[in-house]
Amino acid sequence: MGKIICLMGKSAVGKDSVFKRLMEDRDLEFRMIVPYTTRPIRDGEHDGVEYFFTDEAGYERFKTQGKIIEERLYHTMLGPWRYFTVDDGRVETQANYIVIGTLEAYLRLRDYFGRGRVLPILLEVDDGVRLQRALDRERMQEEPKYEELCRRFLADSEDFAMDNIVAAGIERRFINHDLDQCLEEIKDYIRGQSNGD
Repeated sequence: MGKIICLMGKSAVGKDSVFKRLMEDRDLEFRMIVPYTTRPIRDGEHDGVEYFFTDEAGYERFKTQGKIIEERLYHTMLGPWRYFTVDDGRVETQANYIVIGTLEAYLRLRDYFGRGRVLPILLEVDDGVRLQRALDRERMQEEPKYEELCRRFLADSEDFAMDNIVAAGIERRFINHDLDQCLEEIKDYIRGQSNGD
């Protein structure tokens, strides 16, 4: 049975960079579980790559059909944004997948697909480094949304509080100050878990 890697962490810890590098690793052979969102598409994003972008009506259709595995609702400065994973028939039993999610998403995926199949990868970075990364990224947007950046930064402190990490049963965390070193540690961990270590 294939593994599902759930990559998570506070905003601006480097989830996208780690995700892309793991996807490029031919030895690991990951496929993506692409989540859905109702938030507006950002500059440089593409529908079906980072997310499937939909609207509230699309969300309601999946909900009515009973296809939503996990979901989160964020009350942002720009209105409510939903993020959700859908059982849309794209996840095959024998393949390995990777998805970016939250602690809550990890727990729902684990409950849905099974504890032995879903592997948590929690990234961490010093809060000062995170804030600078987030600010640099936001400045590159055509219309920076600084209030939303601040809301997300503060909400992450609650969502990824140590009590929540412990309650989720996550024992291993990865510090992403050096991307190459962090990736090697993650790959070693994934290989070890795939071999039953």
